[in-house]
Amino acid sequence: MADSIDVLSTLKLVYTIYALIVISLIGWFALRIMQDGKKEGAKPVVFYAYIGVLVAIGTGLHFLTYNVVPWVPIDLDRANLKADKTFHITYKDHKIELDEKPMKVECGKKVVFEVVSEDLTYGFGLFRKNHTMVTQMQVVPGKVNDLMWEFHKNGTYYIRSTEYSGPKGAQMIVKDAVVVSGCSENDKYAMNEGGN
Repeated sequence: MADSIDVLSTLKLVYTIYALIVISLIGWFALRIMQDGKKEGAKPVVFYAYIGVLVAIGTGLHFLTYNVVPWVPIDLDRANLKADKTFHITYKDHKIELDEKPMKVECGKKVVFEVVSEDLTYGFGLFRKNHTMVTQMQVVPGKVNDLMWEFHKNGTYYIRSTEYSGPKGAQMIVKDAVVVSGCSENDKYAMNEGGN
């Protein structure tokens, strides 16, 4: 399974190239309209072929990567999946309360983070030690918000609110909240000194 860091690195490169192609279309159009007027504009067939290529590349990127993004397979089959463990988390008064800390997860097991807000809209984000995000969701008050996830690498992760909920929201962090073990590979960005 691809890691969100790997997917993001690849997508940054691919979308940069795609954006440069789109910008080239704008540049080409600008160059054509700034000419002295003696030349004929772009032929419609060339213009629409260029647009067709951009659309094909853009949609093709999504079709090629939809199954690589770590959360997509779980989301697509969520109704048929059963969680191995559920963790209950409560948000209230700009504080995050966990039913157990650390939340211990075995490699390859599906876990559900069930989050309830008792006052404001918050965010639930799992982050590595280097501050890169593993996954996140919005936490709406009065609703049960849940996120199913499967870890494939050992590591220790922290929780942070990812939604603006006022100035105090920036301090909503629970360090060493999730500890994953039993995998054959370590998440090098989520390891504590001395192993895990």
